[in-house]
Amino acid sequence: MAAVIRAMLGNWRHFATILVLGQVLSLCITSTSVLSNKLAEYQGTTTPNFQSFLVYGLLLVVYMPLALVRLGPRVVWQNIRKRWFWYVVLAAVDVEGNYFVVKAYSYTSLLSCMLLDTWTLPCVVVLTYLLLRVRYGWTQVLGVVVCLGGMGLLIKGDMDADKNYAAVDAVKGDIFMVVGATCYALSNTLEEFIVRHRPQYETVAWLGFFGTVINGVQMGIIEHQALRDTVWTAEIVGCTVGFGLVMFVLYSLAPFLFRMSSATVYNLSILTSDFYGLIFAKYMFHDRITPIYAGAFTMIVAGLLVYHVFPYKSPEHMARLPGFRAQLPGDIELAPGTHRMVASAKSSAASSRRSSVDLGSAKSVIVTSDHHDHASTLV
Repeated sequence: MAAVIRAMLGNWRHFATILVLGQVLSLCITSTSVLSNKLAEYQGTTTPNFQSFLVYGLLLVVYMPLALVRLGPRVVWQNIRKRWFWYVVLAAVDVEGNYFVVKAYSYTSLLSCMLLDTWTLPCVVVLTYLLLRVRYGWTQVLGVVVCLGGMGLLIKGDMDADKNYAAVDAVKGDIFMVVGATCYALSNTLEEFIVRHRPQYETVAWLGFFGTVINGVQMGIIEHQALRDTVWTAEIVGCTVGFGLVMFVLYSLAPFLFRMSSATVYNLSILTSDFYGLIFAKYMFHDRITPIYAGAFTMIVAGLLVYHVFPYKSPEHMARLPGFRAQLPGDIELAPGTHRMVASAKSSAASSRRSSVDLGSAKSVIVTSDHHDHASTLV
């Protein structure tokens, strides 16, 4: 018992940061759901590709110039020339995850969507085990089980409140949700892998670039008629812009949670989004909050705490994907036994001609040519 208490006290600041960041992201998920529902109500149909197009465009416009200025065009080009395939895969699975999940709600029941959406969690656990070589301890397994128990209470609360609705095409909708949840798992795991090697702003810049291309082509093929028939009222424009801005915040902050903790913790954290959705519903639609919802929220937070009682060892020997086997200028890595990112020793040596190299932290890292036998710690 004393060991448990010491572990909790020694890790409380890190846990508190992760908890707060995770709940901010969960609120973003809730906000996008509310805005998507409003858009569907105003438009009379769903246009997930159009909604996402603005998001990827914002990521491209904001973060690509930042990456070029802070890393330099040559460093950015060297990275994408060797690793373009993985950025394309990341953007593709992210685009399709967004598309299929939104479409699933149009075909299957709310109960099916909520149950099948949890499929992301076991997928992420398996993928992080294989790709990031994370080894989960018994507290991580117990934490996941407790969080899923909280999700079960949320679902029961919704069903008791008769919030479920009939499925239009249950089989089609269920398949869409499973495909979308699997795509999200692939996207989250691959993004965690990349941000453990490259700066956050460069990662989301390329996600924005390839996401804009893939999403734009898909939007032109699938949704051109729906967009042509749309009457652009102030409500539709406002919800579209609001959706894009909230998603921009989500995509900007999520990589930091991936790096500080993991894609698994991200997916555990956003389980509370349904609880926040209930709060929105209470004030917008006067829904009633029953004790079961408070219990569900408490269980999910408790599960996150259990997950971090004995934090698993951060991945230090990740699988080396083609393109990532050789280190490039601008690469970063996790300092052994810590949650801090440092400049790769080989990367620092390759970048020694530059007076400073920013690696995604709040401050720049000064790389000197005198000492290349150790990594420069981020501050």
